[in-house]
Order: sequence, then C-alpha cells, then structure tokens
Amino acid sequence: MNYDLIVIGSGAAGLASALYAGRYKMTTLVIAGEFGGETSSAGSIENYPGVRAIDGYDLMKIMKEQAKAVGAEIKDGKAVRIERMSPPAGGWKVMTEEGDAYEARAVILATGSRRRHLNLPNEKELTGKGVHYCWTCDGPLYGGKTVAMVGGGDSSVKGVNFLAEYASKIYLIARGKEIIAEPINHERMKNLGEKVEVLLEHEVKEIVGEKKLEKLVLSSLNHKSGEELDDLVVDGLFIEVGFDPDKTFGEQLGLELDEKGYMKVDNMMRTNAPGIFAAGDATTHFGSFKQDITASAMGAVAATAAYEYVGRLEKK
Repeated sequence: MNYDLIVIGSGAAGLASALYAGRYKMTTLVIAGEFGGETSSAGSIENYPGVRAIDGYDLMKIMKEQAKAVGAEIKDGKAVRIERMSPPAGGWKVMTEEGDAYEARAVILATGSRRRHLNLPNEKELTGKGVHYCWTCDGPLYGGKTVAMVGGGDSSVKGVNFLAEYASKIYLIARGKEIIAEPINHERMKNLGEKVEVLLEHEVKEIVGEKKLEKLVLSSLNHKSGEELDDLVVDGLFIEVGFDPDKTFGEQLGLELDEKGYMKVDNMMRTNAPGIFAAGDATTHFGSFKQDITASAMGAVAATAAYEYVGRLEKK
C-alpha cells in the first residue's frame, strides 16, 4: 500500500485534511487538481478567523505549506478514477489523467464544485475574449472600460466591488427582485454610486460578438405585454451564477447523493462506502452555507475519521 490516505482536491477542505492527517502521522498524498479550488480566485477574504484580510490565493499557499510541513506529499495532476482493491490488500486505487496510479487505505474526496455557465450560444467561443468567470483573474484587464456582472448573490456583489477598482462603469444583472448579499458587501456596492447600475429582473438572452464580445441582449422578466429586449454594449462580461458539485466520483463509486448531486455524509464526513470520506463544497454538510471556514472544519473532521478508520484496519 503506497499511502494511508489519499486526498483528492487542494482547496480549503483538501488542504485542511492533509494538515490534520499529517499531524496524525498518516502517510498522505494530495492529488491537487486545480490548486486552491475556488478560494484561490475569491479575492480578498475578510471573514476567516485570525486574519483581518487575506487574498484567497495567499491563504491557500499558506495552507499548502502547513500541510507539507507535517509530511503531506502534494502532486499536481487530476484524479479521474477510483477503484476498490481486492482482498487481502483492500483499500483503494486512484488513477490520474496523467497515467499514474496510487494506492491507499482511505480516500477523502474534497473535489469542490464547478462554476455554472449561462449555456448561451457564443458563450464558450467568447470565453477569454470578453466573457469571464473569474473577476479576480481578469478584472484588471478592464481598466477604464464598461463591464457587466451576472448574478444576484454575495459573490457577484463582491465581484462588483472588486471590478470598481478598474472599470469605469459596471452593470449588475440579476434575475431576482432583489440582491441577496452580506450587508457589509451590499453597503460597499451602494457607496459606489452611479458607477454601478443594478438591473433587477433581467437576464442575458444573447452574447453578441465575433472575434470578441461586442454587446449583450437583455430580456426584462417583468414585462407583462411580451418579451422586451434591450442591447447593452459592454467590453466585458463576468458570470457569477453559482456552482454545481463535482459528481465524478460520487457517481463512479455509487455514493449516496442528494437531488442536486452533492455527496451525503454523516457528522464524521463518512460516505456510504467504507474508507471513502468527503469534505467541503461537494457535500451536503452545512447545506447551502459554503465557506472556507466550514470547508476547513470538514477537512479536519474527515482526516480524523480517516485516521480512526485506518487504525481499526491495522488492528485486524
């Protein structure tokens, strides 16, 4: 057996798992996937206890170094398949896209979630050519320009506040009748004044452009006499409409999932498959409340449960 534990994912849940597993003296491998998960592109984080404010990418770098300091091995690569090994060895084999295979007594799935798209024609073709999903990555490209943000939640409001440092005009396009965000972030946006225009009960119907984004076609959702379409000329479009869980391993392993595809876990992050644990945004734990602090807590609990599980195996 190569390892006591393999952690799939290197966001807050995955790195917290590795940190705690290392402290338990478990031989631990992290197959990183996209480093830092969604936290790495979250911008400034101001609600993580112990620090006033820290960039999400910097927080993930610190957590990575902490995990490595206690012996966790972190490899780049993408896990694509998990198979149960036959007795007497037992355990699990994890295969990567790069053709490597690793064995462990237990696995923690910290696979996070994926950004939703609008699924409109031209969206994929213009991604990186005016259409974006990461405002911290690409917002600085729009200094003095006009941009739109699609979304009505806290992440979209944080995005607007970030973009305001660069863009001259920002449109926030939301399907709902109100913006739902943390009061402190909402207040910051309001203080931006005329620089931000909020378009409630609107949706993007078309993304127009050939070699780059030229304009959006919007539909008013409260127009009673029929669909009303308006052109909105913008240089950039940022899409912040939520996430869907990564269901790859949940479906592959026959794990119990909820109706949206989130992995069901108990209070110790155990799935219905012995030796398979899950933590972070891809689980049902804490419901829709997805935060770095909750992901980190789940990672710590999952590592503890995995440690106890491996300990029981060694006594047999």
